[in-house]
Amino acid sequence: MNQNIKRTLPSPSALSELLKFKKFEFNARKRRLAAAHTIWDLRDIAKARTPKGPFDYTDGGAELEISLNRSREVFCNIEFAPKILQDVSNVSTQAKVLGNTFALPFGMAPTGFTRMMHAEGELAVAKAAAKFGIPYSLSTVGTTSIEDIVSATPNGVNWFQLYMWKDRDASMQLVERAKQSGVTNLILTVDVPVAGARLRDVRNGLTVPPTLSLSTIIDAIPRREWWWNFLTTKPLEFASMSNWNGTVAELLDYMFDPTMTFDDLKWLRKNWDGTLTVKGIQTLDDAKKAAKYGADAVILSNHGGRQLDRAPVPLMLVEQVSKELKKDVEVHLDSGIMSGADIVAAIALGADFTYIGKAYLYGLMAGGQEGVERCLSIIESQIIKTMKLLGAKDLGELTPKHVGFLNRLQ
Repeated sequence: MNQNIKRTLPSPSALSELLKFKKFEFNARKRRLAAAHTIWDLRDIAKARTPKGPFDYTDGGAELEISLNRSREVFCNIEFAPKILQDVSNVSTQAKVLGNTFALPFGMAPTGFTRMMHAEGELAVAKAAAKFGIPYSLSTVGTTSIEDIVSATPNGVNWFQLYMWKDRDASMQLVERAKQSGVTNLILTVDVPVAGARLRDVRNGLTVPPTLSLSTIIDAIPRREWWWNFLTTKPLEFASMSNWNGTVAELLDYMFDPTMTFDDLKWLRKNWDGTLTVKGIQTLDDAKKAAKYGADAVILSNHGGRQLDRAPVPLMLVEQVSKELKKDVEVHLDSGIMSGADIVAAIALGADFTYIGKAYLYGLMAGGQEGVERCLSIIESQIIKTMKLLGAKDLGELTPKHVGFLNRLQ
């Protein structure tokens, strides 16, 4: 007999307090999303619910996926230096960006073919962004029109991302449509003279819209909701161009213009009177040139590891670029962000703003708009908790002194 324990039988009232069971959630979508506590959890759900082709298109990178993995690895190698005994009872996550004040220091990066990941597509993402007070960026290769996005989110801030086509007049028609819809920030993507070698897509034979084969039919068996939505909703097509029946890689090579130069950036600046953001900057020199030719913001980005493999890691550039250029342009960053802590680190190193892409697409695939909102809730809570643990009451208090690297990549 254990002499250190005095036992008594619990009363019925005490037992009733101890044996309270959690109320069962009958809605399967809510139930699975509630079980996701990180973006990686959402990725696991997304993989189980989405056919291999669309999932790999979202999840993958170029060639050996070295750029993709390095971009994430650098965030994992961060060592925070907290400042203790600070009053962090109230924390502000507001960010002032391009003349707007947003509730959080990140926005939704432009992603193509979004209705291929989930039938709710771009509308779900834009509505979630508006609900959380952050901007949404529609891609040139989006599957919902800019007019429909703006109509569905009257209180949202919607930006438009432009791939400069070989047909300049057609490109400017898209820009004019965006302008007429009320878009005030144009994002020009400049790291796509050709499509990256996205080998997962090549091996999967990914097409838009997806084509049926024996392997896709087998793959569909445990993913009935995706296929039911695909077969019973509006056909998957591009909102900014005629439908395309080839592979994704063929489409991108058809669209992207290898002749584009800084003269085109200069020309676009003259023809666009809103703010102009240049996405895909990977060196300090190019950041300086973009500023010289009229960019209001530059996005340090390796396209999420989807273009040049072994490309520079944006997080490793941000401190240097921000020191050189913050007086001239805003410095934004994407690629590799999978948590709120990643965003806090980027802001501390000098970024004015950040973007997520894969992260919200995992949420979309996991549960439509509710999944995107779950993604944003997770990241928001992680930002707030990380800031409090670092002793920072607002974004302006974050500095490079808060961040070190355990294994700095050279």
